[in-house]
Amino acid sequence: MKQAWWKERVFYQIYPRSFLDTNGDGIGDLRGIIEKLDYLKTLGIGGIWLCPVYDSPNDDNGYDIRDYENIMSEFGTMTDFDALLEGLHARDIKLVMDLVVNHSSDEHAWFTESRKAKDNPYRDYYIWRDGKDGGTPNNWASFFAPSAWKLDETTGQYYLHLFSEKQPDLNWENPRVRSEIHAMVNRWFDRGVDGFRMDVINCIAKDAGLPDGAGRPNAAGYTLAVERFANRPKFFDYIRELKENCYAGRDCLCLAEAPFTSPEEGTKMLDEDTGIFDLNFPFDLMEIDDGPGGKYDPGSWTLQQFKQIVSRWQVATEHGWGSLFWSNHDQARAVSRFGCTSSEELRIRSAKMLAVAMYLLRGTPFVYQGEELGMTNTRFPNESTIRDIEGINALNEARATGRIETTWKGILHKGRDHARTPMQWSTAPNAGFTTGEPWIMVNPNYVSINAETEQGDANSVLKFYQTLIGLRNSSRTLQYGDYRPLLIEHEELFVYQRVMNGETYTIVCNMSGENVALPEIPMGSVILSNVTQSIERTMAPYEARVMCC
Repeated sequence: MKQAWWKERVFYQIYPRSFLDTNGDGIGDLRGIIEKLDYLKTLGIGGIWLCPVYDSPNDDNGYDIRDYENIMSEFGTMTDFDALLEGLHARDIKLVMDLVVNHSSDEHAWFTESRKAKDNPYRDYYIWRDGKDGGTPNNWASFFAPSAWKLDETTGQYYLHLFSEKQPDLNWENPRVRSEIHAMVNRWFDRGVDGFRMDVINCIAKDAGLPDGAGRPNAAGYTLAVERFANRPKFFDYIRELKENCYAGRDCLCLAEAPFTSPEEGTKMLDEDTGIFDLNFPFDLMEIDDGPGGKYDPGSWTLQQFKQIVSRWQVATEHGWGSLFWSNHDQARAVSRFGCTSSEELRIRSAKMLAVAMYLLRGTPFVYQGEELGMTNTRFPNESTIRDIEGINALNEARATGRIETTWKGILHKGRDHARTPMQWSTAPNAGFTTGEPWIMVNPNYVSINAETEQGDANSVLKFYQTLIGLRNSSRTLQYGDYRPLLIEHEELFVYQRVMNGETYTIVCNMSGENVALPEIPMGSVILSNVTQSIERTMAPYEARVMCC
């Protein structure tokens, strides 16, 4: 196994809009991140994944980029960015930027030119088509709207947008587009960034001719044609070209967000000798509780399903490397989905257990901001308090189908805004996030769940995360050791070992709310537990133990 800095570090994802506001406008900023760098260092963090900070009109909170080489004014300036980068590197923390190049904003200079005329030099930077039979060019649905096509009256043609209509898809078939992207990426690398997480990057190649999709149509008759735009053959060619032109000769991280990717496809992407990425973010676990109606129709999940997903990806990355995460800016809070919030004791215990279960596996951990505090979902009182375009559009569609009550319950369980409420720093007003009016509501439970309080509590989730990350950072076995699952059929316990050079760690997690008898397994000395007084052969609800021999 090849050694690499990104295999040995724990990453922390920052959603800058909600991290810390230093100028009182209610929106987090780069200076706020700079202010908390010592907090991240104390936590044991060795790398940051920074969500987009580029200039954007914020139709999708920064994932609609107007200018790839300027900083969003709400976040600060390029001088602030350089100060952030310098502060991170001074603390030996790497910076991985978010790269959004499946699409741009419709306010990007390329698109404003592209839509002017069919013969404009930038026309082919995007995907334009004539309508068919009085309707759209094909039956593709958007992730954020019924149709993936928007009619532009200036030229009478439609443009493709797999996401918001203000996020037109770039045409990667055009070599000039690829060349522009390569040049932009290299300028960021030359500035000192350490890698990129590439947003929905496996959707950049569309099937020739853009044929209709064959999936189940939505209420408007359109279908999410994943088989026509995800992991298509040219995608691999485009990424190899990108790596040759940008990554070659640099010690940088190439990280993919790759929805609709199976472990078998992941094996091909992540092979250390023949693959195209260092890491990817798969979605299997994030979709484990999707119901028949999708994300906003949540269903139940079982530990057996969870174990199968984990083991399949651990096997898929035997000749590569994987990512470890419970949540991100697109997901609800982990402890509310996978743990227990029925009491404060169980919230704290299950938040710690989830950390042990995930972050001692083989792969690179990605902790999402506030997860280290055990932050929970927010009980949004009504539709007016949510800000996410995905949730708002889902509610609009639900009205047309009479599913508004079901969809609202789904948003309260899995909506993206749960991850985007402000970071809870203290008991001060607005959780210490801002002195102004926050852009989205603060979770009222900040009075008890916040970094300041937890820093002074030896039994807090924050202190446990510091200990757990420190353990991983100090152990080559926990970084590079083999993964061995145990008690595969057990319905309440998630048990595995990490083994290397004669050293063995055994990790036991009770992922149920019941006392569970512990079967005979190799034990060793308990070096970390989330329960003060363990019973040797009984696992308390949501108990976790780490043993070494």
